[in-house]
Amino acid sequence: MALTPLTTASKAGQARLTALYDRFQQADDNCRRQVEEIINQVRHQGDAALVEYTRRFDSPAFEAAQLRVSEAEIEAACAQVDHELMGHLRRAEKRIREFHEREREQSWIETRENGVITGRLVLPVDSAGLYVPGGQGGSTPLVSSVLMNGVPAGIAGVKRRVMLTPPDAEGKVNPALLAAAREIGISEIYKAGSAWAIAALAYGTESIAPVDVIVGPGNQYVTEAKRQVSGRVRIDMIAGPSEVLVVADHTAEPTYVAADLLAQAEHDPQALAMCICTDQEMATLIAAAVAEQLPQLERREIAARSLAQRGALLVAADLDEAMELANRLAVEHLELMIADPFAWLPKVRHAGAIFLGKYTPESAGDYLAGPNHVLPTMGTARFSSALGVETFVKKSSLISYSREALLADQKAIDRLARLEGLTGHARSATLRT
Repeated sequence: MALTPLTTASKAGQARLTALYDRFQQADDNCRRQVEEIINQVRHQGDAALVEYTRRFDSPAFEAAQLRVSEAEIEAACAQVDHELMGHLRRAEKRIREFHEREREQSWIETRENGVITGRLVLPVDSAGLYVPGGQGGSTPLVSSVLMNGVPAGIAGVKRRVMLTPPDAEGKVNPALLAAAREIGISEIYKAGSAWAIAALAYGTESIAPVDVIVGPGNQYVTEAKRQVSGRVRIDMIAGPSEVLVVADHTAEPTYVAADLLAQAEHDPQALAMCICTDQEMATLIAAAVAEQLPQLERREIAARSLAQRGALLVAADLDEAMELANRLAVEHLELMIADPFAWLPKVRHAGAIFLGKYTPESAGDYLAGPNHVLPTMGTARFSSALGVETFVKKSSLISYSREALLADQKAIDRLARLEGLTGHARSATLRT
């Protein structure tokens, strides 16, 4: 059986929960060293390093002249994408845009009676880099990543949005990726992948100007590269393996729960598919449904490894316990397949995205619902949020004093500054009055 039910009160269940609470992962020393070397090579060798790494790992005959995707390539790609797919992309883009439009923050100013003016300016960064993984050598283009990362940046007002994605063995990019980029107004696209793409976005090369923010998913090398350049640029988050937790009571449909667990498990052997039931019989039915559906997946070997190594099927005493465990786990995707999910929604404190009811699969959020699918993982939903418009803006404070206002505050400024031993601070206020 792919999943074996464990009660949360059992010794085995407690051990499984302890491991799940402490699931934050960092790159191993070997990965860190390799990424550090890659970043150094790109910093000092520029385009030459990008070409060398691309030849070694993606496209053996790659040339520097192929780095930037030409307008002709984009036009040709758009001509190859069928109208039905373009219709789906436009529908998804519309939903994502409508959702993220509501995230816009306004600048504001307030004036006090004594003439003090304070406020906040909300301004976009100048440039953002969107990394899009190649996906099985270009055969499974992650078009949703283009939309989920590119649309909020556009809404924020970022003037320069640049996309990097690895080429296939022939030095090409899947047409669907280029069509998706064109659809949302991105035309600056380069063929580069993995850690060297992140290094290029952070430090720049002869062909690629550096950016202010880097977003987008990737493997452990991409994640580690983003960690190493964080601080020089803003990154969206340190992301780990994708994860889902289904909370299911006696009203859940076992086949739906199983399908959603398998949908998560097929991502990657490190993906984390979890379910907490409130009913032993339901847990048994879910385990059986998983075993029945697993052979039907094209990626069944990956899913089987994920479930065997990382999967969890737990039985809690009741919904109160199940919801408390869900909060402690602080998962990326939380599905509530229970009788009245909205009644239990106020109990949720930590989750990247919440899916309510048995007709709301996590895949709807991945593609079409509208909210962003770039979400915190590894328990970081305790303090992190989904990618959004705010990822691409920064906020500047405004302060303006009249002479009258400074006179009113001068004594307090002087006392506080001298308390901290900063007499120059005190003097800068007192000499004006």
